[in-house]
Amino acid sequence: MFTRVLVANRGEIAVRVIRALHELGVEAVAVYSTADEDAMHVRLADRSVRIGPPSAAESYLNIQAVIAAAMTTGCEAVHPGYGFLAENDEFVRMCEDNDLVFIGPPADVMARMSDKALAKQEMRAAGVPLVPGTEGATGPEEARAAADQLGYPVLLKAAAGGGGKGMRLVTEPDDLHDAFQRAAAEAHAAFGDGTIYVEKAITPARHVEIQVLCDNHGTVLTCGERECSIQRRHQKLIEESPSPALDPELREEMEAAAERACRHIGYRNAGTFEFLVGPDGAFSFIELNARLQVEHPVTELVTSLDIVRQQVRIAAGEALEHGGRASRAGHAIEMRINAEDPRHDFRPSPGTLTRFRPPLGPGVRVDTFIEEGSAIPPYYDSLIAKVIVRDNTRDLAIARARRALEELEIEGVPTTRDLLHEILGSEEFQSGEYSTSFLDEVHLATVSA
Repeated sequence: MFTRVLVANRGEIAVRVIRALHELGVEAVAVYSTADEDAMHVRLADRSVRIGPPSAAESYLNIQAVIAAAMTTGCEAVHPGYGFLAENDEFVRMCEDNDLVFIGPPADVMARMSDKALAKQEMRAAGVPLVPGTEGATGPEEARAAADQLGYPVLLKAAAGGGGKGMRLVTEPDDLHDAFQRAAAEAHAAFGDGTIYVEKAITPARHVEIQVLCDNHGTVLTCGERECSIQRRHQKLIEESPSPALDPELREEMEAAAERACRHIGYRNAGTFEFLVGPDGAFSFIELNARLQVEHPVTELVTSLDIVRQQVRIAAGEALEHGGRASRAGHAIEMRINAEDPRHDFRPSPGTLTRFRPPLGPGVRVDTFIEEGSAIPPYYDSLIAKVIVRDNTRDLAIARARRALEELEIEGVPTTRDLLHEILGSEEFQSGEYSTSFLDEVHLATVSA
């Protein structure tokens, strides 16, 4: 096991990783920008290194600064969390070049999977169903020809990243050119790469993902699915497991496909295979997130696995206890508390929290980096907390989730709390019959300006 690990992130995921390291008896080193000098992850770490000004490009995305922080503090490994450098194969190679263990997949696997077109080729070779679309980089004219052939609606997607950045839904031919330019510009700003490809939009669709853990000894463990269809602008708001859209046969098909893919590409550490599930129950691969996911606590609560501790152990060379399918029980729901204003198109709302009281009680977990009086800076992602609940059945979990949101006291900036409460109470969500277009189809008071 490692002695000291650098956590190359901030916010709630940095706090989450630091706590897992401490539970393993490992020292944690934090990095921070000048905007995060008083942040919780800095206080919790055993050591901390300031790496730059508030801009992410000059701090958390500065590979040289992060590597230097790890080297000067005598770290043996780096945990990237998610976002920032978590899927940057150049960063992984820099870690390897400096004898730092990267807690995640190898650089070559990450590079292949970060190229969405190449990832699709690999999945096809592994016998994983794919969404129809273009192969490789696609220009505006090629995109138009592909869209005409596939039939509208289509999705324009960034080849170099995910999280909804650089993605546009196009329903009419006349809208394609402008949508392509906007998607490419957004992708370049987010990932430094404006390459776009085209996929057929499956509607209505469910967004379902499979969590995997793979060690260095050839063992693959699939940990069930997460339902992620409640989204705004292709970014998730609520996740649950198990998915109400899957029966045991479909679940096994999807987990078996993920296992085949892991073995085919030589995957290591934690990862998530994302799929679309159509109305007919057919599923198609979207992408592989070669990192820890924001919604990993959902899987942790139904499997009793600590995915972050498993990541560290795998990176240290330890073997998984077993492969195959992880046992699971109960139902879990995660709700993302974002500093955003749902009444104004989810506009980010930085500021100072004047009150914060997290919910308590059985079956409730809160992952956060905020406290009363915390400043929410404008430079980073708007996620400020995750409220995760577990109970024996879906109905009981929904009731517990709504109770937790009612107990959550958060004032000073607009948040998604009331929207989440309204979604959980809607007939559509409670029936389990919803899709990725939920927010477009269901009238909610908390998103009406």
